[in-house]
Amino acid sequence: MTLLLLLVAQDWPAWRGPSANGVSGERGLPVEWAETKNVRWKAPLPGPGNSTPVVWGERIFLTQALDGGKRRAIFAFDRATGRELWRQEVPCSVEETTHARDNPPCSASAVTDGKAVFAHFASAGVLACDLEGKRLWHRDLGAVLHKWGNGPSPMLYKDLVIVLQGPGVPTYLVALDKRTGDTVWKTELPGINSPIFGSWSTPVVVRVKERDELIVPLPGEKIGGDGEIKAFDPASGKELWRCAGLGNEVYAMPVVSADGGIVVCISGHNGPTMAVKTGGAGDVTATHRLWRTEGKMPQRVGSGVIHEGHLYLSDADGFAECIEATTGKVVWKERLGGRLWGSLLLADGKLYVGNLEGQTFVLEASPTFKQLSRNDLNETTYSAVAASAGALFLRTHRHLWCIAAAK
Repeated sequence: MTLLLLLVAQDWPAWRGPSANGVSGERGLPVEWAETKNVRWKAPLPGPGNSTPVVWGERIFLTQALDGGKRRAIFAFDRATGRELWRQEVPCSVEETTHARDNPPCSASAVTDGKAVFAHFASAGVLACDLEGKRLWHRDLGAVLHKWGNGPSPMLYKDLVIVLQGPGVPTYLVALDKRTGDTVWKTELPGINSPIFGSWSTPVVVRVKERDELIVPLPGEKIGGDGEIKAFDPASGKELWRCAGLGNEVYAMPVVSADGGIVVCISGHNGPTMAVKTGGAGDVTATHRLWRTEGKMPQRVGSGVIHEGHLYLSDADGFAECIEATTGKVVWKERLGGRLWGSLLLADGKLYVGNLEGQTFVLEASPTFKQLSRNDLNETTYSAVAASAGALFLRTHRHLWCIAAAK
């Protein structure tokens, strides 16, 4: 079993990277930086945002809300200089509700296949542009009216753009033809308009033996763990299997082992984390669930990574954690500081994770805890770190930063 690779190495084409698992093949990335150290450039942004930059070749793409979300745009920057190359925007006439501090509009990151770039703007629909900024198509999917806004990023599968539209009512998976924006399939999912229920997670596709599985964590409709991990056929939207035990909120993207055999899903709102073997059929709760945490868990927002049999996570209380991926046994748990909302990046045996206060910590990806550095940009940061061609790209509420050793 192998994890389905989306695109080529060295680019960072989606918010969790080329393999959709937070792992980069880059070596020699910066370990230490500050506002005036190892900063190649920084580009000003017109407002706050939580989305992660994606990189293809000489371009960086970023989603950005304008006028408080009344306009929503894809920005393109030159990766060598940070100069804005173009922007393409769509209006949003829907009066969305969201968490003004923690989830400004355009939290979903863009995705690219090297020919076009796609963005999901919630109530403003899905926009596709070519890499020069020409609008290819725009598709209205209806309003997203959950109290805390939306978050799932679009993902690519063959000739499809797959979107989790939600949370709230209605919630559904939809696959669009990436050339035209036409609907190929649509699968309705449970939704509830409540501030403590919903999924802001981005689905992931895993290759399992002779088939592909689209993994989607879905929250329950009551507190107590009646949420599910579900797998669908990404070509048709038909359900393949389901496993019960998630909580009532999910923010993080599913974490997949390198061989595709294990998927870990992480509840928010102090809910459980659980691991499941892929490749099942029907209800696999009794046969494929490997482990599930019990009791009140810390609040988890960012996505984790699996490396050499260990799952690495962080939490909003400022702790990083190393866990055995097959058993759930905690190997170490150490406080880094601040509120760790950023998703983890794994590159060259190192873990990168950021807090809301603008600090990024670098750790060894090892069952023995070792912190290598703490790097402070002194700007509010909800985004994750992206890696491409020897550089790190980090979006704060005020700037897009290129972190790289001096030429």
